[in-house]
Amino acid sequence: MNSYDVIVIGGGFAGCAAALAAARGGAKTLLIERLNCLGGAPSTMAVNPFMRNATKIPETGEIKPLSRGIFEEIVNSLREMGAMRNNIFNPEYLKIILNRKLLEAGAELLFNSYFVKAEREENVIKSVTVANKSGLVTFEAGYFIDCTGDADVVYSAGFPTRLGRPGDSLCQPMTLCFSIAGVDPVKFEEQYYNIRPKWQEEQKKGYIKNPMDGIMIFHTVFPGIVQLNATRIVRRNPVDCFDVTKADIEAREQIFELHDFLVKFIPGFENSRVLSSAVQTGVRESRMTDGEHILTSEELVNCTKFPDAIACGNYDIDIHNPEGSGTSHYFFPEGKYYTVPYRSLIPKNSDNLLVAGRCISATHEAQASIRIMAIVCTLGEAAGTAAAIANEDNLSVREVNAVKLRNTLLKNNACVD
Repeated sequence: MNSYDVIVIGGGFAGCAAALAAARGGAKTLLIERLNCLGGAPSTMAVNPFMRNATKIPETGEIKPLSRGIFEEIVNSLREMGAMRNNIFNPEYLKIILNRKLLEAGAELLFNSYFVKAEREENVIKSVTVANKSGLVTFEAGYFIDCTGDADVVYSAGFPTRLGRPGDSLCQPMTLCFSIAGVDPVKFEEQYYNIRPKWQEEQKKGYIKNPMDGIMIFHTVFPGIVQLNATRIVRRNPVDCFDVTKADIEAREQIFELHDFLVKFIPGFENSRVLSSAVQTGVRESRMTDGEHILTSEELVNCTKFPDAIACGNYDIDIHNPEGSGTSHYFFPEGKYYTVPYRSLIPKNSDNLLVAGRCISATHEAQASIRIMAIVCTLGEAAGTAAAIANEDNLSVREVNAVKLRNTLLKNNACVD
């Protein structure tokens, strides 16, 4: 039997930070990823750039970053390699940076391995099974961290989860990001603010099926290539295999609908071509864990400072309409931020399972703020640090001392309050 102190399932920002923190904390750690690289959303879903998670102090104008620790370390590595401009970065460099950091910390990596099931006895996860080229392989560990984004381990083990928003379980729309090459950057900049009204004008004529009320287009690190986060797939279940397939098909049609629109109506795109699309359609929201504490939007808006806070945030509560067009926002005032309690990383009654990433214990509205890469990375670091402490002190995850956890995170330059 393959045995470890800590096993992390999912190699996105949350999973990488969790595995890195656990390994640096002295735990024998395995990180399992279903594809062939680390990084998650930017590496396989083409999500770019980093959304800002910082607050401006009104009295001084100073910008205070709220995602430090491992996230800041990764960002600094991207800058050192010349792979980042402003918040835009090259995901190929991110992949190798993450490989190197995890291997240097002594973590073991397992790619191309799809999570199948978790075995549970009472409140303890005993093992997880994955499918890969070797067949079905089972791994045991003292502690597990679910960083799948969809709470797959939590769900498989039978701990309580919720899907989407209350009432109808609809989730925020899925999006297949893609890039367009051959764009005239000067003309594009000149026309940028004309794109949205022209798009809405053509939508009203009935020619456009995509319900997105505007087009999010970002520069990349490559001249003449832009990145689009603009397909919108609504009323599909991200954890239903047939719905995900339908989403992929619909999104690909929307890619070419979007490109046709840009070529016909927006100067600078006349000679452009669709260059590439992401490996998989991006998911904003799916299952969420019911944990020891369910984080609410009211707690975010009130900028609650929890005694067991392990991460900070003030990214806006950004809810893309699960039914069609429109996006609602709540923006935090300057100098304000909320915290995330450690209890929101603990599935209800779990002894040795933690969760990190967008599937922590939060409401539909609160999840809309904590889901960005910068914040989920800090959640992962907290979960990995907690697992290492639990392993060292022979405790359940619920018994981890919050003061010790917070002090360890602070020592590692994380922002907890």
